Amino acid sequence: MDKLTHINDPSDLRKLPESELPDLCRELREFLIREILGSGGHFSANLGTVELTVALHYIFQTPEVPLIWDVGHQAYGHKVLTGRRDALHGIRKSGGLSGFPKREESIYDSFGTGHSSTSISAALGMASAFQLSGSDLPAIAVIGDGSLTAGMAWEALNNAGTSKANLIVVINDNQIGIDMNNGALHHYLGALGTEPERIFGAMGFQYSGPVDGHSLPDLLNALRAIKLGKGPRILHVRTVKGKGYKPAEEEQTKWHAVKYVKVGEEGERSSLPKFQQVFGDTLLELARRNERIIGVTPAMPSGCSMDRMMQEFPERVFDVGIAEQHAVTFSAGMALGGYRVFCNVYSSFFQRAYDQYIHDVCLQSVPVVFCLDRAGVVGEDGPTHHGMYDLAFLRPIPNTLLAAPSGAGQLSSLMEWAAEYEEGPVVIRYPRGRVAALPDIVEQTPIEPGGAIQVLQGDAAVILNLGALLHECMEAIRVSERSVALWDMIWLKPLNFTLLDSIFDRYNSIVCVEDGVVEGGFFSAICEYAAVVGYEGRIQPIAFPDEIIPHATREELLEMYGLNAGGIASVLNAL
Repeated sequence: MDKLTHINDPSDLRKLPESELPDLCRELREFLIREILGSGGHFSANLGTVELTVALHYIFQTPEVPLIWDVGHQAYGHKVLTGRRDALHGIRKSGGLSGFPKREESIYDSFGTGHSSTSISAALGMASAFQLSGSDLPAIAVIGDGSLTAGMAWEALNNAGTSKANLIVVINDNQIGIDMNNGALHHYLGALGTEPERIFGAMGFQYSGPVDGHSLPDLLNALRAIKLGKGPRILHVRTVKGKGYKPAEEEQTKWHAVKYVKVGEEGERSSLPKFQQVFGDTLLELARRNERIIGVTPAMPSGCSMDRMMQEFPERVFDVGIAEQHAVTFSAGMALGGYRVFCNVYSSFFQRAYDQYIHDVCLQSVPVVFCLDRAGVVGEDGPTHHGMYDLAFLRPIPNTLLAAPSGAGQLSSLMEWAAEYEEGPVVIRYPRGRVAALPDIVEQTPIEPGGAIQVLQGDAAVILNLGALLHECMEAIRVSERSVALWDMIWLKPLNFTLLDSIFDRYNSIVCVEDGVVEGGFFSAICEYAAVVGYEGRIQPIAFPDEIIPHATREELLEMYGLNAGGIASVLNAL
């Protein structure tokens, strides 16, 4: 580690003679392999950008020249070279480095990029600001891991091509996101000859490449040449995801990320399935029984477990790429064509398709089943990936049925019911991770809209639970030794108003538990109805507050914000 240990910021890097850069790259790759395998984090994408990271910081005067990484999970090497080498072991852990570029973390993180496909827009905005200020500094966007498939990237390219802004777009063409890239663009970029140059040239860009992204001499020469240019320009770089670690090169999806697991972290629940597995198994079984079942996913077949159906019925699963807006409207079109469509989108990514959900699905009452994976806090990926807002932003939309299962049996039952529902859209949201062991009454009760299940009886107060924290509620009641009733509400929309009337008549203290934000969600819905009917008792929320929730494990975040059994018990004891 002779060279890497002396690099505390890019100015140290730029002092090295060019002949020593290959050794630095070797050290950086070895460091990343050792640290990420030991501590967890995004793996193969960062091994693929080692030479590109070194070359960019060597040629350009960062941070004066803003460098934006998209998606940001390919920027670990960037963090190492910009003063965060010794902190990398704590990446994605509570209090440690973010797994993505974060402006609050470093002046070298010019723009936060947790979701994909935003870099070109941001870099164009920065380059335009420089231009207006009389500066000729460029702004650089490095876009890879399938991010170029999203519509926003092409909106930005369309805008940039007619501007005179000093914008540099580096396409990190590694042919894969988390799963293999799909679509015409993937094949177009891989074409021989001048095909990529034709399309980007026609859009107003100066195009150069493709360049071997693991050949430092080629990269440095290409970057020096493009640095001398003006206006919008593109450098096409081809890299190998997982470069330098053979298992990751051979199984790139498997090695996209590695997980750091504390001893005993999985505990007794390790034999229980994950919500994602329950979804995948149920969808496959539904598809076997009904040939009109269709699966749609925006580039996450393995993450959401739709790959199980894809393997058996490849012609009935559509991976549309990183394009959530398109996924929603495409699903609407398929549904109107007579198919029963299950569109699985991560909750935080569904935010990008909000208009399409309203305009193309709800206004027309199109019967699509949306399964929102990674709802609630997701853990180590942090604020850009937490799916805490879906309950609040979906609840006001007409023609929406919105459910939050508490366990495996409920998720399967909801999916089976939704497969037969033809009146409009159904949204089912569930968290990342393993299901909890729940009583048979919870797992085996048939599910109908507005249906709720009484799990425990009690006289002093009542907990109304929505979603996957039911197990925590049960444990909290046991620990508190209070006579507390517990209802698993399951549906946020429609609410069971008849049930609420009886609860309001019986209890003066109500606790609402939800894995979402306190404003606008389940608690808000209960309070709104209570105000209408004149309920005078106390309604206590247990939910996430109105603030940015940091990265940490899901278990740590639940404890930190009082949504675990101990926190819920404390609220019960204070009633």
